[in-house]
Amino acid sequence: MSAPQPTSDYLLDRPGISDEARALRAELVGRAREIVPVLAANAATTEADRRVAEENITLIDDAGLFAIMKPKRFGGFETDFRTKLEVSRELARGCGSTAWATTLMNVCSWFGGLFPDQAQRDVWESVPGNRIAGVLAPSAEAVKVDGGYRVTGRWGWASGCLHAQWAELGIPVPNEHGEIVDQGLVLIPMSDLSIEDTWFVAGMRGTGSNTLVAADVFVPDHRVISLPAAVGGDYGTEHTDEALYRTAFVPAAALVLAGPQLGLAQAALELVLEKAPKRTISYTFYETQTEAPTVQLAVAEAAMLVDSAHLHAYRAAADIDAAAAAGVYPDYHARARVRADTGWAIQQAREAIRVLVSAHGASAFAEASPLQRIWRDSEVASRHAVINPSISYEVYGRSLLGITDGVTALV
Repeated sequence: MSAPQPTSDYLLDRPGISDEARALRAELVGRAREIVPVLAANAATTEADRRVAEENITLIDDAGLFAIMKPKRFGGFETDFRTKLEVSRELARGCGSTAWATTLMNVCSWFGGLFPDQAQRDVWESVPGNRIAGVLAPSAEAVKVDGGYRVTGRWGWASGCLHAQWAELGIPVPNEHGEIVDQGLVLIPMSDLSIEDTWFVAGMRGTGSNTLVAADVFVPDHRVISLPAAVGGDYGTEHTDEALYRTAFVPAAALVLAGPQLGLAQAALELVLEKAPKRTISYTFYETQTEAPTVQLAVAEAAMLVDSAHLHAYRAAADIDAAAAAGVYPDYHARARVRADTGWAIQQAREAIRVLVSAHGASAFAEASPLQRIWRDSEVASRHAVINPSISYEVYGRSLLGITDGVTALV
């Protein structure tokens, strides 16, 4: 018995997508699917070591899955965000931490494609395989100097930093008089930073989301972009013909975080369906869970929740991918709906896992059961501030009522 696989057969896709793009998506998702068994076998080690197993990183790299958001100019695939969601989902079926770290490094490659050409060449021209971690929060101090800025600060939580060669970090941007005039995102090589081991959490333990530390690091002007400008669709790249790097900033940055949640929920559904014919329900007359209406109802509800999560995430991807392809920056209301779709998808995936854990029974919490790790990973990752469902619904509800401010700048 196996769970139905949510795939590209879902019809919610951007209009006008080419057969070539669909074929590439299928190829990349297929590559991810092939390595899921190894990721699953390494999941306990990844969690215990609090970092993604190097075998996982090597397999993902060899499959080209760190290149999906990288510009074609540097050997990347430059795929759309629907493809990124599906690749992240597949990886999470094997290991949530691996999928999360990969997802964050990939979206940071997308951020990299928003920087001026010279900055992109700094990262990828000599070493096309370089990976990027990042934290948007401006938890630093910066001083304007000739040709750039001197930056000192600490940034947590930098998912994937243990496997990255560069970092994108938020800073307050001062003028020559020390007055803060902007908020920026800067590119800094990891060799200029140190990593403080701070990631001790209940779930997603293997992401290595530690704290990055900079002490008086020089950042040249060409490796700084304005974050508020980016939120409004004004990017630093000169390559305006590249549709991927016209994608709306906040909707894209939030939506990618749904990918691992989709995969975790799918993995939980598959596991419960696989085990149900072999498990009894204690203190009942049912010889197997499969016979029990309570379990039948639970798995049906969970499957619908998983489907709902996929459908809303894919609708959001279609919205932002279509706008990018057309060269149109979505208006506030369109961006608010994507944020709401993302929150809804994550909430439905999380609820599906809760239903499945209850249906499976108390043994779901045995340390040997993958279900308890899936549950913990989902509970932790779904609390990321950028994808808070309640805030996302508030943003969308206010927009429906014609109010476009008062909650957050990240829309």
